[in-house]
Amino acid sequence: MIGIVSYGTYIPRFRIRVDEIARIWNEDANAIKQSLGIFEKSVPDVDEDTATMAVEASREALARAKIDPKKIGAIFVGSESHPYAVKPTATIVGEALGVGNYYFCADLEFACKAATAGIQICHAMVKSGMIDYGLAIGSDVAQAKPGDALEYAAGAGAVAILIGKDPIAVIEATVSYTSDTPDFWRRDLQPYPSHGGRFTGSPAYFRHIVNAVRKLMEDHGYTAKDFDYAVFHQPNAKFPQRVASMLGFSEEKIAEGLLVRVIGNTYSASSLMGLCSILDKAKPGQRILLASFGSGAGSDAFAIYVTEKILDFPRNAQVWEKAKNGVYIDYGLYLKNRRMIR
Repeated sequence: MIGIVSYGTYIPRFRIRVDEIARIWNEDANAIKQSLGIFEKSVPDVDEDTATMAVEASREALARAKIDPKKIGAIFVGSESHPYAVKPTATIVGEALGVGNYYFCADLEFACKAATAGIQICHAMVKSGMIDYGLAIGSDVAQAKPGDALEYAAGAGAVAILIGKDPIAVIEATVSYTSDTPDFWRRDLQPYPSHGGRFTGSPAYFRHIVNAVRKLMEDHGYTAKDFDYAVFHQPNAKFPQRVASMLGFSEEKIAEGLLVRVIGNTYSASSLMGLCSILDKAKPGQRILLASFGSGAGSDAFAIYVTEKILDFPRNAQVWEKAKNGVYIDYGLYLKNRRMIR
């Protein structure tokens, strides 16, 4: 019985609407919203970055679990927007939480699936007896070049998942599918990522998620009917809807976790933010399929079973409440907050 003991989330308050970005670039906002299924996105304030958001999400997870921070034996922070090129974010988190000094620690980078890789590592370490609890964090202030298609989707947010024994949700199985597929990248010292346009779809996102999920089902005897919910990485709203259909999941099973419409693509936090919104509502005995995706490329698929412990878990400050509690800004303040202008 090893799995999710607690979770915490953080979403910046500021939002910018797709209409406002399209106005600046003289583009058709309605066509963009219809194409992406995104209407607005979260924007970090000037004092919000990957580290600060990771700390806030982690504090919420620990407060809910009511455990001594010194019992955490490992911290892994997955992100593609770490504040330092050479200096770990995970040590900042550990210091802020009061974990002490005796813990395993590393920053992970695998585009948008680094945090689910952290969950797999923590799960293995708890299972082996090396640690009692492990903290896997996905946190990103996603970068996008002004005027690029990514600008409409690149959001900000953080999720912290505490892994241990006697969980609220058991990780029953996990499978990964990985290949060298250059669909999205950022070279050293470049401020913004590049992408392969349509190449990011079929050979990247769909191929990896479909293969990871099908292997999970084949190896462990699951079908789509065995899952009450499903959540997939959300670069936009269209991709998870399409891959759900390909794998036999209805719109109803993905609706609760489909947050991208209102906060954008939170990168390493994306699929986990959807998972947390589902855990906010889930009942004992329900099963959740989680499938992340990271460009470059890979997918981690999980079968997660909700236990009776969820009934006593403090599900306050729910994800959808945070997502809907936004303050709208214009494009000028957006650029200032993102430090694109001084």
